[in-house]
Amino acid sequence: MRKLQMVDLKSQYDKIKDTVNNSIQEVLDNTAYINGPQVHEFQKNLEEYLGVKHVIPCANGTDALQIAMMGLGLKPGDEVITADFTFAATVEVIALLQLTPVLVDVEPDTFNISIEGIRNAITPRTKAIVPVHLFGQAANMEAISAIAKEHNLYVIEDNAQAIGANYKYADGSKKKVGAISDVASTSFFPSKNLGCYGDGGAIFTNNDELAHTIRGIVNHGMYERYHHDVVGVNSRLDSVQAAVLNAKLPLLDSYNEARQAAAEKYNAAFAGHANIVTPVTKGDKDSHVFHQYTLRILNGQRDALMKHLQEKGIPCAIYYPIPLHRQKAYLDERYNEADFTVTNQLVDEVMSLPMHTELDGEQIKFITDTVLEFLT
Repeated sequence: MRKLQMVDLKSQYDKIKDTVNNSIQEVLDNTAYINGPQVHEFQKNLEEYLGVKHVIPCANGTDALQIAMMGLGLKPGDEVITADFTFAATVEVIALLQLTPVLVDVEPDTFNISIEGIRNAITPRTKAIVPVHLFGQAANMEAISAIAKEHNLYVIEDNAQAIGANYKYADGSKKKVGAISDVASTSFFPSKNLGCYGDGGAIFTNNDELAHTIRGIVNHGMYERYHHDVVGVNSRLDSVQAAVLNAKLPLLDSYNEARQAAAEKYNAAFAGHANIVTPVTKGDKDSHVFHQYTLRILNGQRDALMKHLQEKGIPCAIYYPIPLHRQKAYLDERYNEADFTVTNQLVDEVMSLPMHTELDGEQIKFITDTVLEFLT
């Protein structure tokens, strides 16, 4: 059996080595390392894949979310609602822009932002909602969009973990996540479903005016060289990373299908166990692309199980061990523990198992057998 890893990027690379190497060599040959043809090609290819009018590549996923907020013209003190149970980058950029983060609880089954929590958090100062498609599962965008329309709020999708997932509307129609809201952001960190070999990110929007603004922001506020029309940043996807992403984008659906197949095998092995809660997929199968495969382990056995797995050479992780409202950087007297009952429970129960495109049946059986032997 191959060595188990949380993410096996080496085996994935070995399968596409020639394509990736040739793409990178093109960059080296033409020496257009910033805003080269590979960047523009990737932008167009991703626009077509997502069904979105504008993709603006940038340096990383955190920048993408910050630039999206900058493009909307949010002002210091404006309130932005987002989920308490997610990676810190989501709230980090809100704080950096001197906006006011408003954290709310999540749903116990999908781990995505609570619709009731959003409604209860809206005040006259609320300007935007940031749903996170956590672990690869599409958030309830139809309900979120309806709330936003009712209160005249922006919706900014944090799509760092779910590129390629589809959201299914009540009428049966579908859209790619990231192409639904006013603006969206994603990350191409190497471990993502569509990952480059360094840092990278992008912003998506169907709004022509907003796209124009954002294109200036990512490049020092310039539309014409040395003419700075807006306050900007230096955040550009380099051509080498775009070359890697161009090589991998045609494989994204097959990558996501491999993750879904692995998740099905995990779910089948754990089905019916009293102390294991497997991930829930809302909508069709393609609404969850399993950036992470995250279980809930009940009856206080999570930490002991993790130690056992690690002793057996099985990597595992907790995403995320501390809710944002308890993080030192984001403590706020506004928050009441009673408002975060689900998140507070999840941080004591969640555990993520290896999940990547190269998982095979032998590896999954070894992982699941080891979990079940311990919990039986």
